Amino acid sequence: MNAIELSVFASRLSAICEEMGALLKCAAFSPNIKDRLDFSCALFDPDGQLAAQAAHIPVHLGSMAYAMADIVESHPWQPGDMLVVNDPYLGGTHLPDVTVIAPVYGFEQLVGFAANRAHHANIGASEPGSMPVSTCLQEEGEIIPPTLLVRRDEVVSDVMNRLCGTDSQATHSIQARGDFAAQISACRLGADRLTEQVEALGVASYMTSLRALNDYAERLARHALSVIPQGSYRFRDYMDDDGLGQSDIEIAVTIDVSEHGVAVDFTGTSGQVSGNINCPLSVAAAAAFYALRCLMPPQTPACAGTFRPIQITAPIGCLVNAQRPAAVAAGNVETSTRMVDVVLGALAQTLPELIPAASTGSMNNVAMGAHATAQQPRWDYYETNGGGMGAGKNGGGLSGVQTHMTNTLNTPIESLEQHYPLRVTRYQLRRGSGGKGKVCGGDGLIREYQFLAPTRLTLLTERRSYTPWGLMGGEPGAAGENLLNGELLPAKIAIDVATGDVLTLATAGGGGWGKAS
Repeated sequence: MNAIELSVFASRLSAICEEMGALLKCAAFSPNIKDRLDFSCALFDPDGQLAAQAAHIPVHLGSMAYAMADIVESHPWQPGDMLVVNDPYLGGTHLPDVTVIAPVYGFEQLVGFAANRAHHANIGASEPGSMPVSTCLQEEGEIIPPTLLVRRDEVVSDVMNRLCGTDSQATHSIQARGDFAAQISACRLGADRLTEQVEALGVASYMTSLRALNDYAERLARHALSVIPQGSYRFRDYMDDDGLGQSDIEIAVTIDVSEHGVAVDFTGTSGQVSGNINCPLSVAAAAAFYALRCLMPPQTPACAGTFRPIQITAPIGCLVNAQRPAAVAAGNVETSTRMVDVVLGALAQTLPELIPAASTGSMNNVAMGAHATAQQPRWDYYETNGGGMGAGKNGGGLSGVQTHMTNTLNTPIESLEQHYPLRVTRYQLRRGSGGKGKVCGGDGLIREYQFLAPTRLTLLTERRSYTPWGLMGGEPGAAGENLLNGELLPAKIAIDVATGDVLTLATAGGGGWGKAS
């Protein structure tokens, strides 16, 4: 296969993933998917190795790439079947992220899989928004092992009812059913498009092309990673707290670079904690893959070959390789982000002119809602909020953006106020929160919510104690703050708020780069 043919082949596969994402966005019901774009789509080979992905959410895609092979081996696949799974200890991230997987056939032969992962604001936790300050996995909602959601092209009604409820008039049930229907449709589209590609090429030619793509990706990755001088590089940073009284929780990394590749080892990281900032190894892998992928050229294919030179290890039972039934709701969103900081911090020891300062370091999670009453149906809402991007040698950090492990948008105020008893009274950049330096870090955000009905509120945030670090003499970004009616709140809390109460979320700025002149 020549270079042009390989490029066309890679583009066709990635275009399938992009089309899956476009359908999922347009068909979904909930603001989480249709507005915030909290979803990801990918294709895999028959062994569960990544074949292609869209430019969606790194923490979704990296964890799927790491763990899909185990899921593939666990099920006797048949045409027309689809599995649903969200178990973090079986390749998931946290329970609200639900994955739907469809086998793909060409000439009646299994040739791969189409998959998507999307965030559901209600996955059955006792707390509205299904992002509780939890102590074990069971408190975080419905745990879905690999389960048939579609059998022979027919939805399995008892599974759908268990996931969505049976009240066809309830808002949360309507949204959940619409979102699952959109995920199923996206998988069907991906399977149909991939079947067309395989049958146009022939199975043998398709598999040969896929091997060539992986080999090419590995060559590009090894060449890009060769910019890192051989040696051992260490860094450590800290999580603010676990929400249950434990603070100053260390994440440490050692990166060993040799002629064989890059080994990322999280030995030295604190043990798993009582709160929900633990995460499975698949999430740690996603963070390391993402940080190292940033060193590679844009044309590097998103396939399994890209990650062949990278090895991930972490002690069993540590914060980033937690064991069941440790709580993980915030590990996917907060701890993953801090792991990016420590990997980039280690690389900055030897590549300070290529690596940026730390970014906002939190997805600034807000989950809220209320159980059904005579006056109001149940509602669940969840969103993340951006902050300041860390500055680098060649430019200042962007302000008010999602950084690193998330790639979602904000929920437009119009959509938020249309769907929920909320009013956004302020939404602006937090001027001056970016770290000063030769190049200044980006500013965080201020987002202010007024509650129009009694609401249960959960905050899962970070960088309220440990500020985003600067680099090469640049100053750190300002720490974030959470306020209710002007009174300071902890970084992680679940509370009841009353009609008229006002929540102010002020997110951290990014670190500066270089000494200010």
